[in-house]
Amino acid sequence: MSNRNTAAWQAADAAHFLHPFTDFKALADKGSRIVTRADDIYLWDSEGAKILDAMSGLWCVNVGYGQRTLIDAATRQLEQLPFYNAFFQTATPPAIELAQRLAEVTPPSFNHVFFAGSGSEGNDTIVRMVRRYWDIAGRPQRKVIIGRINGYHGSTMAGASLGGMAAMHAQGGLPIPDIVHIDQPYWRPHEDGPSRGLTRDEFGLVAARWLEAKIEEIGADRVAAFIGEPIQGAGGVIIPPATYWPEIERICRRHDILLVSDEVICGFGRTGRWFGCETMGYTPDLMTFAKGVTSGYIPLGGVMVGDRVARALIDEGGEFEHGYTYSGHPVACAVALANLELIQQRRLVEHVHDDVGPYLAAHYARLAEHPLVGSAETCGLMGALRLVQDKARGTPFAPEIGIGMVCRGHCFAEGLIMRAVGDRMIVAPPLVMTRAQVDEMVALIRRCLDLTLEDARRAGWLA
Repeated sequence: MSNRNTAAWQAADAAHFLHPFTDFKALADKGSRIVTRADDIYLWDSEGAKILDAMSGLWCVNVGYGQRTLIDAATRQLEQLPFYNAFFQTATPPAIELAQRLAEVTPPSFNHVFFAGSGSEGNDTIVRMVRRYWDIAGRPQRKVIIGRINGYHGSTMAGASLGGMAAMHAQGGLPIPDIVHIDQPYWRPHEDGPSRGLTRDEFGLVAARWLEAKIEEIGADRVAAFIGEPIQGAGGVIIPPATYWPEIERICRRHDILLVSDEVICGFGRTGRWFGCETMGYTPDLMTFAKGVTSGYIPLGGVMVGDRVARALIDEGGEFEHGYTYSGHPVACAVALANLELIQQRRLVEHVHDDVGPYLAAHYARLAEHPLVGSAETCGLMGALRLVQDKARGTPFAPEIGIGMVCRGHCFAEGLIMRAVGDRMIVAPPLVMTRAQVDEMVALIRRCLDLTLEDARRAGWLA
């Protein structure tokens, strides 16, 4: 890597690199933060500033940065077999071993995997595989897939269509045909409507039954599948009531509709179980995965295929006309194997469930006392704070204020990466985080909330 100063890196970046989900002109005017190295849960930028990464990169660096076993696994595989594809009736040992290993750590009904390069590609595969399944079953009219408003399933044409992000749909003529959406299980937007006065569990049942209403509207004989994240991540860490997912599963089984769990964010220990569906109490037919499978060290994704769908694809024969150059990439699979072994050796799933997850929950709850915080909630190592203008009434800030982005600006300046989703400030730190590092993170969050409160008072934004 060339030895440039920050200004030189920023100039080259602005001249050549188009970033994802970015206003290119605004970024070029401001200049990117140049991250140059990382270790454990920390990053350093080109100015030497140390940053606590409370977002695990992008929900993915579960085992933290600088893990030598993953680096060595990649090096060994690059030296032995840097690449070969899975076409032409060919396989490589790392892909076979990883498929076997994934079958061991996933719920019992999952014994087969289809590899992709990312979660977006995995969800494209879901669309193709679900429709192929119903073709084989003799019901080709079952093509409609139901997702959720504010859900996120990637940014390819199919992935963005499955997701329910309005801004993404506004660009590119999305969603593609036969993908529709129901509302998300987030009580806050409904508190002044028909859901007023409901308990959390009562609301969970109401929200799940929006799926049944949509199925009846479309006709069950046309619906192929329902897809959702166990906990909505990019939508703001929306943790559904405990009643929600079991009722969703009951509805899917009643109407013989495939249930898809997008585990790209929740998988591999994030929620305190291996997979989010286990935490939320349901058994899907298919699961999308990525991110935490390699802790982000190398791109890899895929679909865990439950026995019902796998048996149809295998027993009926005929070619599945779908795949990727990098399906089962040997280096990515070797890194994933080392990553899964490290998760088990260090008992990180148990660490989240029994130790650092409850510790984070207790300390995050105290942030709810802050004048700007309307609610604070966590699940495992995921957390969200909702910022409010009037704490007593729970009144939100006007959207044009962009209070989340104001707070995020202070986070960056104070050495903390915390994500803003509207008025919700969210974290998903590496699973290796210690109690002392939770204390450090929470202190930084409180400092940034205080600075945001000072801004709000000076600007007259408070009620």
